[in-house]
Amino acid sequence: MLKIGLTGGIASGKSVVAARLAGLGALVVDADALAREVVAPGTPGLARVVEAFGSEMLAADGSLDRARLGALVFGNAAQLAVLNGIVHPLVREAAAGIIAAAGEGSIVVQDIPLLVETGQGSAFHLVLVVDAPDDVRIGRMLERRGMTADEALSRMAAQATREERLAAADVVLDNSGSLEDLAEQVDRLWTGRLVPFADNIRRGVRAARPGAAVLSAPQEDWALQAARLAARLRAAAPGDILAVDHIGSTAVPGLAAKDVIDLQVTVAGLDVADKIAPLLADAGFPLVPGAGFDTPKPSTPDPAQWQKRFHANADPGRAVNVHVRQAGSAGWRYALLFRDWLRSDPEAARSYGEHKRSLTEQLAGSRGTRAYAEAKEPWFTDVAWPRMDAWSARTGWAPPSYGN
Repeated sequence: MLKIGLTGGIASGKSVVAARLAGLGALVVDADALAREVVAPGTPGLARVVEAFGSEMLAADGSLDRARLGALVFGNAAQLAVLNGIVHPLVREAAAGIIAAAGEGSIVVQDIPLLVETGQGSAFHLVLVVDAPDDVRIGRMLERRGMTADEALSRMAAQATREERLAAADVVLDNSGSLEDLAEQVDRLWTGRLVPFADNIRRGVRAARPGAAVLSAPQEDWALQAARLAARLRAAAPGDILAVDHIGSTAVPGLAAKDVIDLQVTVAGLDVADKIAPLLADAGFPLVPGAGFDTPKPSTPDPAQWQKRFHANADPGRAVNVHVRQAGSAGWRYALLFRDWLRSDPEAARSYGEHKRSLTEQLAGSRGTRAYAEAKEPWFTDVAWPRMDAWSARTGWAPPSYGN
C-alpha cells in the first residue's frame, strides 16, 4: 500500500487535487469530512467539545454550531490547541479504520489540511503539497468564499506558513495557473511516479535506475530531503533504530554527486537489521539481495566488520540508498569518518570530486552504476584512507558511542 499525505493552505486547490486523484483510482480519506463526522450529534467527540467550550456551541437542533466555534478559536492559539487536541486523535483513529480495509497495492491519499502543523509527514511515503502564492489564495477567499481580507489573513495565520509547507513537501503541485494545468500535473504524477511506486512496494523491489552514473551540481535541498527520508526510516522502527545519518557525497556541501541520497541506519546488531527489514520495506525501502558487504579497507581487513544490510527506495522519483550497519563496526565508522573528513577538508573534497568526474567521463557508456562504484574503490583505499586516518588522529575525531 502506498500512503500519500496531501496538504495545502486554505484556498490552495487541495480539494481539486484530491478529487482528481480519486478519479484516477486513489482511495481518498478526507480529514475534513472525518472531522465533521467525529463531532456529529450523539458522538463522544461532540460531548467533549461541549465540555471544553460550553453548550452555547450547539445549534438549536443539537448539532455543532461551526460558525460560532470557528469565531472563538481562530486567532486564539490556546483555544485552537484545545479543539485540535479533541478532534485530531479521533480523526486519525477513523482514518486508520478506513485505511486498514484498503486492498494490497492500493494508493491511499489522506487529505489533511493541517498535516504540517501536526507533524504527520513521516507517516507517509510521500507528502504532496498544493501550492499557490499567498496573494493568489487571499484573492480566491475574497472572490469565492466571500471573506473579508482580515478573515482571510486570520485563517492563513492559523495554518503553517507557505515556507513551512514547502519544506515538508516531497512533491509540490503548482496551482498558481489554470485548473487544467493543475490536472495535468496530477496526471503526470500518478502515471509516472505513484503507480510504479505502489507496484514496487507491492512486489518488494527497488525502483529501476537505468543509465550510467551522472554527476549533478550540488543541490541546496539534499540535506532537507535527507532529513525527511531519515524521519520516515526512524518512524518505521523507532524502538530498534539508534540513528539515521546522511552520508555519502550528497552529505558534503558543495560537492558534485550522483543525485542519490545515502543514509546510514545504525542498529545494535545485524540480527536487528534482519528483524526490521520488512518494516523498512513497508516504508518504501525494500531489501536489495546480494548487497550485504562493503569492501574491507586497510583499517580493519576482517570482512565480518564490513557486513551490512542494503536497502533502496521503491520510489522512481527519488533514488535513495539505505545502509543498515551495526554500531561500532568498521563499515559504520568509515562512513561517518569519510563524510566528516570531506566536510572539514576542502582540498580532500576537491580531490574526490575530480576523481569522480574523471570516472564518470571514462565510464559514460556503461550501463548502470556498478562499474562506477567499483572503479572508486582503489581511491578509497589508497588515497582516502591514509589521509582521513591522519585527520582523525590529528583532530581527535570519534564516532558516536551508542550501541558500543
